[in-house]
Amino acid sequence: MNAENIKSQMRKGYLEYCILLILKEKPSYASDIITELKDAKLIVVEGTLYPLLTRLKNAELLDYRWEESTQGPPRKYYEMTNNGQLFLEELEKAWEEINLVIHRLKSNKIERI
Repeated sequence: MNAENIKSQMRKGYLEYCILLILKEKPSYASDIITELKDAKLIVVEGTLYPLLTRLKNAELLDYRWEESTQGPPRKYYEMTNNGQLFLEELEKAWEEINLVIHRLKSNKIERI
């Protein structure tokens, strides 16, 4: 079994959650989202991010607006919708449940040793 494959699958599973966490704070330009993910040690390239943003927009979890830029063409800023906020709350509950399960399994293993 290849650990890299498992890590890749796990990463795909929580990447949308991470994007929504970033956009919860404020509307963001795609390159700002990439920078925040990199700062958190989660490396994502534009080729991965844009399809996710489109999928989240099509699911009505995100919306976007264009803003003029002093440094070039207008920029597309993504922001969370009300549906996105509700979805994020569901994801946060699911994340807490997953963490609890992992913690319990790790604790049980330590106790048995």
